[in-house]
Amino acid sequence: MRIVIAGGHGQIALHLARELARRGDLAIGLIRDPTQAADLRAAGAEAVVLDLERSDVAAVATALREHAADAAVFAAGAGPGSTAERKYTVDRDGSVLLAGAAEAAGVRRFVQISTMGAGSPPAPGTDEVWAAYVDAKTQAEDDLRGRALDWTVLRPGRLLDTPATGRVTLTDPPLASGGVPRADVATVLAELLATGAAAGRTLELVGGPTPVAEAVRALG
Repeated sequence: MRIVIAGGHGQIALHLARELARRGDLAIGLIRDPTQAADLRAAGAEAVVLDLERSDVAAVATALREHAADAAVFAAGAGPGSTAERKYTVDRDGSVLLAGAAEAAGVRRFVQISTMGAGSPPAPGTDEVWAAYVDAKTQAEDDLRGRALDWTVLRPGRLLDTPATGRVTLTDPPLASGGVPRADVATVLAELLATGAAAGRTLELVGGPTPVAEAVRALG
Protein backbone atom coordinates (compact mmCIF):
# COMPACT_ATOMS: atom_id res chain seq x y z
CA MET A 1 0.00 0.00 0.00
CA ARG A 2 0.93 3.62 -0.50
CA ILE A 3 -0.14 5.81 2.42
CA VAL A 4 -0.05 9.61 2.35
CA ILE A 5 0.49 11.05 5.83
CA ALA A 6 -0.25 14.69 6.61
CA GLY A 7 2.13 15.89 9.29
CA GLY A 8 4.77 13.53 7.96
CA HIS A 9 7.54 14.72 10.28
CA GLY A 10 5.56 14.26 13.50
CA GLN A 11 6.66 11.61 15.95
CA ILE A 12 3.70 9.29 15.36
CA ALA A 13 4.05 9.76 11.60
CA LEU A 14 7.73 8.77 11.64
CA HIS A 15 6.94 5.70 13.76
CA LEU A 16 4.19 4.86 11.27
CA ALA A 17 6.53 5.30 8.31
CA ARG A 18 9.00 2.85 9.83
CA GLU A 19 6.24 0.34 10.61
CA LEU A 20 4.82 0.59 7.10
CA ALA A 21 8.28 0.10 5.60
CA ARG A 22 8.76 -2.99 7.79
CA ARG A 23 5.52 -4.39 6.37
CA GLY A 24 6.56 -3.66 2.77
CA ASP A 25 4.32 -0.62 2.37
CA LEU A 26 5.30 2.97 1.59
CA ALA A 27 4.57 6.17 3.49
CA ILE A 28 4.52 9.47 1.63
CA GLY A 29 4.83 12.24 4.19
CA LEU A 30 3.52 15.75 3.58
CA ILE A 31 5.87 18.29 5.19
CA ARG A 32 6.18 22.08 5.26
CA ASP A 33 9.94 22.25 5.76
CA PRO A 34 12.13 20.68 3.06
CA THR A 35 14.96 20.20 5.56
CA GLN A 36 12.83 17.49 7.20
CA ALA A 37 12.94 15.28 4.10
CA ALA A 38 16.10 13.46 5.22
CA ASP A 39 14.38 12.28 8.40
CA LEU A 40 11.52 10.84 6.35
CA ARG A 41 13.91 9.06 4.00
CA ALA A 42 15.73 7.60 7.00
CA ALA A 43 12.37 6.22 8.18
CA GLY A 44 11.79 4.57 4.79
CA ALA A 45 9.31 7.18 3.54
CA GLU A 46 9.10 9.58 0.64
CA ALA A 47 8.69 13.30 1.35
CA VAL A 48 6.43 15.80 -0.39
CA VAL A 49 6.74 19.49 0.46
CA LEU A 50 3.17 20.77 0.80
CA ASP A 51 1.96 23.20 3.46
CA LEU A 52 -1.65 22.41 4.35
CA GLU A 53 -2.14 25.91 5.77
CA ARG A 54 -1.26 27.38 2.37
CA SER A 55 -2.83 24.81 0.04
CA ASP A 56 -6.25 24.09 -1.37
CA VAL A 57 -8.21 20.93 -2.11
CA ALA A 58 -7.08 20.80 -5.74
CA ALA A 59 -3.37 20.93 -4.83
CA VAL A 60 -3.66 18.25 -2.16
CA ALA A 61 -5.81 16.03 -4.40
CA THR A 62 -3.16 16.34 -7.10
CA ALA A 63 -0.51 15.14 -4.64
CA LEU A 64 -2.68 12.16 -3.68
CA ARG A 65 -3.17 11.22 -7.34
CA GLU A 66 0.47 11.76 -8.34
CA HIS A 67 1.63 9.46 -5.56
CA ALA A 68 -1.04 6.83 -6.25
CA ALA A 69 -2.28 6.91 -2.66
CA ASP A 70 -4.30 3.96 -1.39
CA ALA A 71 -5.11 5.72 1.89
CA ALA A 72 -4.60 8.99 3.74
CA VAL A 73 -3.73 9.55 7.39
CA PHE A 74 -4.18 12.87 9.14
CA ALA A 75 -1.38 13.05 11.71
CA ALA A 76 -0.72 16.79 11.60
CA GLY A 77 -0.98 19.10 14.58
CA ALA A 78 -0.04 22.62 15.51
CA GLY A 79 2.09 21.21 18.32
CA PRO A 80 3.14 22.39 21.78
CA GLY A 81 3.50 26.13 22.22
CA SER A 82 1.16 26.99 19.35
CA THR A 83 -1.71 29.43 19.67
CA ALA A 84 -5.39 28.62 20.00
CA GLU A 85 -5.86 30.01 16.49
CA ARG A 86 -3.45 27.48 14.98
CA LYS A 87 -5.29 24.63 16.64
CA TYR A 88 -8.09 25.50 14.26
CA THR A 89 -6.00 26.23 11.15
CA VAL A 90 -4.00 22.99 11.51
CA ASP A 91 -5.86 20.45 13.65
CA ARG A 92 -9.29 21.24 12.22
CA ASP A 93 -8.79 22.90 8.85
CA GLY A 94 -5.90 20.65 7.84
CA SER A 95 -8.01 17.55 8.40
CA VAL A 96 -10.96 19.06 6.54
CA LEU A 97 -8.66 19.90 3.63
CA LEU A 98 -7.09 16.43 3.45
CA ALA A 99 -10.49 14.73 3.68
CA GLY A 100 -11.87 16.91 0.89
CA ALA A 101 -8.82 16.14 -1.23
CA ALA A 102 -9.21 12.41 -0.56
CA GLU A 103 -12.80 12.57 -1.79
CA ALA A 104 -11.74 14.51 -4.88
CA ALA A 105 -8.92 12.07 -5.65
CA GLY A 106 -11.01 8.95 -5.04
CA VAL A 107 -8.93 7.84 -2.03
CA ARG A 108 -11.59 6.26 0.15
CA ARG A 109 -9.59 5.03 3.16
CA PHE A 110 -8.94 7.83 5.65
CA VAL A 111 -7.68 7.54 9.22
CA GLN A 112 -7.72 10.61 11.44
CA ILE A 113 -5.68 10.91 14.63
CA SER A 114 -7.78 12.79 17.15
CA THR A 115 -7.52 12.82 20.95
CA MET A 116 -9.34 11.42 23.95
CA GLY A 117 -11.57 14.20 25.20
CA ALA A 118 -12.81 15.13 21.74
CA GLY A 119 -16.54 14.84 21.26
CA SER A 120 -17.34 16.52 24.58
CA PRO A 121 -17.07 20.15 25.67
CA PRO A 122 -13.86 20.95 27.58
CA ALA A 123 -14.31 21.06 31.35
CA PRO A 124 -14.97 24.50 32.88
CA GLY A 125 -11.74 26.29 33.66
CA THR A 126 -9.76 24.39 31.01
CA ASP A 127 -6.75 26.22 29.62
CA GLU A 128 -7.77 28.28 26.55
CA VAL A 129 -5.31 26.61 24.18
CA TRP A 130 -6.19 23.10 25.32
CA ALA A 131 -9.90 23.92 25.01
CA ALA A 132 -9.29 25.13 21.45
CA TYR A 133 -7.37 21.94 20.66
CA VAL A 134 -10.17 19.69 21.89
CA ASP A 135 -12.79 21.79 20.08
CA ALA A 136 -10.76 21.77 16.84
CA LYS A 137 -10.42 17.98 17.01
CA THR A 138 -14.14 17.63 17.70
CA GLN A 139 -15.02 19.76 14.68
CA ALA A 140 -12.59 17.80 12.50
CA GLU A 141 -14.22 14.54 13.60
CA ASP A 142 -17.69 15.90 12.88
CA ASP A 143 -16.63 16.97 9.40
CA LEU A 144 -15.12 13.59 8.61
CA ARG A 145 -18.22 11.66 9.67
CA GLY A 146 -20.26 13.43 7.00
CA ARG A 147 -17.98 12.43 4.14
CA ALA A 148 -18.21 9.60 1.62
CA LEU A 149 -15.01 7.97 2.87
CA ASP A 150 -14.11 4.76 4.67
CA TRP A 151 -13.02 6.79 7.66
CA THR A 152 -11.79 5.81 11.09
CA VAL A 153 -11.21 8.26 13.94
CA LEU A 154 -8.53 7.14 16.41
CA ARG A 155 -8.42 8.94 19.77
CA PRO A 156 -5.23 8.08 21.67
CA GLY A 157 -4.84 8.88 25.33
CA ARG A 158 -1.85 10.72 26.78
CA LEU A 159 1.02 10.25 24.35
CA LEU A 160 4.20 8.75 25.78
CA ASP A 161 7.75 8.63 24.44
CA THR A 162 8.42 5.27 26.07
CA PRO A 163 9.27 2.20 23.95
CA ALA A 164 6.53 0.28 22.21
CA THR A 165 4.87 -2.49 24.18
CA GLY A 166 2.88 -4.01 21.32
CA ARG A 167 -0.12 -4.25 23.67
CA VAL A 168 -3.09 -1.89 23.94
CA THR A 169 -6.69 -1.37 24.92
CA LEU A 170 -8.65 -0.35 21.81
CA THR A 171 -12.41 0.08 21.89
CA ASP A 172 -15.39 2.28 21.13
CA PRO A 173 -15.72 5.24 23.52
CA PRO A 174 -15.94 5.88 26.35
CA LEU A 175 -12.66 4.49 27.66
CA ALA A 176 -10.97 5.40 30.94
CA SER A 177 -8.12 7.83 30.38
CA GLY A 178 -4.56 6.59 30.28
CA GLY A 179 -1.30 6.82 28.42
CA VAL A 180 -0.05 5.04 25.31
CA PRO A 181 3.38 5.05 23.63
CA ARG A 182 3.47 6.88 20.32
CA ALA A 183 5.06 3.81 18.75
CA ASP A 184 2.05 1.70 19.77
CA VAL A 185 -0.30 4.29 18.26
CA ALA A 186 1.62 3.91 15.00
CA THR A 187 1.35 0.13 15.11
CA VAL A 188 -2.41 0.38 15.62
CA LEU A 189 -2.63 2.77 12.66
CA ALA A 190 -0.67 0.38 10.45
CA GLU A 191 -2.90 -2.53 11.46
CA LEU A 192 -6.08 -0.52 10.78
CA LEU A 193 -4.73 0.38 7.35
CA ALA A 194 -3.65 -3.18 6.53
CA THR A 195 -6.96 -4.74 7.55
CA GLY A 196 -9.41 -1.98 6.63
CA ALA A 197 -10.98 -2.54 10.05
CA ALA A 198 -13.24 -0.09 11.88
CA ALA A 199 -14.46 1.89 8.87
CA GLY A 200 -17.12 4.31 10.06
CA ARG A 201 -16.08 4.00 13.71
CA THR A 202 -14.52 6.18 16.37
CA LEU A 203 -12.04 4.33 18.60
CA GLU A 204 -10.21 5.20 21.79
CA LEU A 205 -6.76 3.86 22.59
CA VAL A 206 -4.60 3.50 25.70
CA GLY A 207 -1.97 1.06 26.84
CA GLY A 208 -3.31 -2.34 27.81
CA PRO A 209 -2.89 -6.12 27.82
CA THR A 210 -3.97 -7.07 24.29
CA PRO A 211 -1.55 -7.53 21.36
CA VAL A 212 -2.25 -4.93 18.68
CA ALA A 213 -3.26 -7.37 15.91
CA GLU A 214 -5.62 -9.15 18.30
CA ALA A 215 -7.13 -5.85 19.49
CA VAL A 216 -7.84 -4.77 15.92
CA ARG A 217 -9.20 -8.19 14.98
CA ALA A 218 -11.59 -8.06 17.94
CA LEU A 219 -13.21 -4.93 16.49
CA GLY A 220 -15.03 -7.20 14.05
